[in-house]
Amino acid sequence: MRLEEYWGVGPKTRELLETELGVEDAVTAIESADVRTLTEAGLSRGRATRILRRANGEAGMDVLATSDGRSVYKELLELARQYAVTQDAADRIQVLTPTPSHETRVKRLHAVLSARDTWTDLDEATRETVLDAFAEYDETGGGERPAVEAALALREADVTEGAFDAIAAVDPDALAEAADALAALDDGRVRDGVDDDLDRLRDALTAVESASSSPVEVVDAVRDGDVRRTDAFRDSFVDHLAGKPGVTAGHVREAMPDEAADATDFVARTLRALVDDLRGAVEDREAAVAADLREEIEAARADVDVAVEAVGDIAFHLSLARFAEAHDLTRPEFVDDGVAVVGARNLSLAASDEAVQPVTYALGEHDVDEVPSTRDTADAAVGVPGEERVSVLTGANSGGKTTLLETLCQVVLLSAMGLPVPAERAAVADFDTVVFHRRHASFNAGVLESTLRSIVPPLSASDRTLMLVDEFEAITEPGSAADLLHGLVRLAVDEGALGTFVTHLADDLEPLPDAARTDGIFAEGLTPDLELEVDYQPRFGTVGRSTPEFIVSRLVADASDRTERAGFETLAEAVGHETVQRTLAEAWEERPADGR
Repeated sequence: MRLEEYWGVGPKTRELLETELGVEDAVTAIESADVRTLTEAGLSRGRATRILRRANGEAGMDVLATSDGRSVYKELLELARQYAVTQDAADRIQVLTPTPSHETRVKRLHAVLSARDTWTDLDEATRETVLDAFAEYDETGGGERPAVEAALALREADVTEGAFDAIAAVDPDALAEAADALAALDDGRVRDGVDDDLDRLRDALTAVESASSSPVEVVDAVRDGDVRRTDAFRDSFVDHLAGKPGVTAGHVREAMPDEAADATDFVARTLRALVDDLRGAVEDREAAVAADLREEIEAARADVDVAVEAVGDIAFHLSLARFAEAHDLTRPEFVDDGVAVVGARNLSLAASDEAVQPVTYALGEHDVDEVPSTRDTADAAVGVPGEERVSVLTGANSGGKTTLLETLCQVVLLSAMGLPVPAERAAVADFDTVVFHRRHASFNAGVLESTLRSIVPPLSASDRTLMLVDEFEAITEPGSAADLLHGLVRLAVDEGALGTFVTHLADDLEPLPDAARTDGIFAEGLTPDLELEVDYQPRFGTVGRSTPEFIVSRLVADASDRTERAGFETLAEAVGHETVQRTLAEAWEERPADGR
């Protein structure tokens, strides 16, 4: 296959890979998603990642129809790779893509959750031993030898069950011998200290090469002591060299020329010949020793190959298992239609240690028949979601509407990659396209056109599309925005898509198609600290109202001087002065007696 047939490989990249790796090895690295090899060849990690994602997950990447969807995808991978136990595992996580293969999703999900069960069953000391084994693997640069040594370390720690069971089948004695042989070879070179004869020859070569670089100094050293006669000079010269490590008198005499112009020429020619002889001897001995070592490795080839593959897979699945454990992720159910989440949490917020209220939401076919109560929803008439395929989500400013869209996008993308999701339970269908569009407050025709170009074609091209569109009205004037948004909702219904559209223009969208509903998020007031108090759980079939009176109430209370306060009091009159006063009174009633 030609390298330029791969997405992202242009003439310059092809030339670099051909020069550094050769075509065959470069193709192997791309097909096996080997980020390490490509980066060591000179590609940036980002470019290598982009090439490998497309090479190994073209259809999966096509699911991400918008830049906002791709942003959520990258955020998820970045969160997951923080738990990687090796750089290779981090690289494998970084090139994960959604997959259209149900079998692949199920297989990966099983492997990750099995690895999590194994990991959580280990005691703290054993966990540290496992992490140390993988840290050592990373420090030695990956490859056969580090993998074999990591496998031996895991066996020694008696970690051979569950996610680690692949290394239970290897012969530890054969693997140990292979590890010694691999340790003796350094990129094909036999290390010092492995073979005594080779070490002696190398010492002799080093000594003679040093002498050969300055034959005049050798002549002066040999003549020290008033050696003048030819025979005496030759004998002294032999004694001088034979005193160096690994050099024998016989070696020196065999290298002496029959004739020479003078003493310096004699010494120089002898040393050159001796260097050539010793270099050949070193090469021959090293080749013989290396052949013996490779024979030992090949004798254990089956075990070595199992160790290399097992350590790589264990590191990958264990990394994702640690991610799943850290964020309490659960197995999604794969269904034919619909999206439903119960107790879903936004991973980005949870990872930043912010308090997250779990939410329940559903579109299309589902079995959600109740919404788990929280402190906020206990007394609210939340209801249960119907089986409408499209919803219009309305409600309070800063009420979590965008966060809900992002959470749904996270759940769908994680499940599409065969990974557990941040919810008590979730049921997710396959989608050919996920259209996630965040609010972009750029009020011009160019933004409107580019937005429509990004969200309408995928909606029209497939009936397996998920639409998650946030405040479309922010990019054009309200009247036109309502008309266009109503058209998008109708188009989503007509095309059989699933979707949620966040808007403040719910009243202007009536009447909605029968297959669509309106949901609302409500603000309850202000906390004693004058923070907006929101129930982030949507109420189904209800229009949520924006709450400017709560915001104005806070501005009135926080005004720093009389003039500023007067300006906000004017706004309070506009939204309802009595409402503002009642809001502040209710908030302050809940303050402790000391005001803190």
